[in-house]
Amino acid sequence: MDRRRLALAAAGWLGTAVAATTAGVALIGLLGGTLTGPAGGPLSEEQVRRMLAQPAGTPRGVPSAPVSGPAPGPGTLISTEGGTLVARCSGGMVTLGSLTPAQGYAVDDVDAGPVARARAEFETGDTEIRVEVRCDASGKPAHTIRRDTE
Repeated sequence: MDRRRLALAAAGWLGTAVAATTAGVALIGLLGGTLTGPAGGPLSEEQVRRMLAQPAGTPRGVPSAPVSGPAPGPGTLISTEGGTLVARCSGGMVTLGSLTPAQGYAVDDVDAGPVARARAEFETGDTEIRVEVRCDASGKPAHTIRRDTE
């Protein structure tokens, strides 16, 4: 009798595992395009630049308050060995966004702004990649990258 119960329990677990795996695969197949984007893969640096340069779509509805000041310029993608970030200038102030560390790195000590000089660090082990961004005379982000090892 004990062997029969053990066999039924094993069959139950196996059936549950097969059903869960099948449901997971079906769900990923159904939603996969939505989760990974239209091409199913990551965007290249050129594709990101092109998308950042395109104007944003029109918002729906009416804003509750008028927007003041100059509109921020298109974002500038800055790539380092420690990761990437997007910088935008508006009114002489820089703002950092979309900080994405490279594999093995972590984002640390961020002053994202809006400020005159924005800073971010990407760290791994004993290596720090420090990025400082400011707005140049033409209103575009200008950056310096410093690599420090301990």
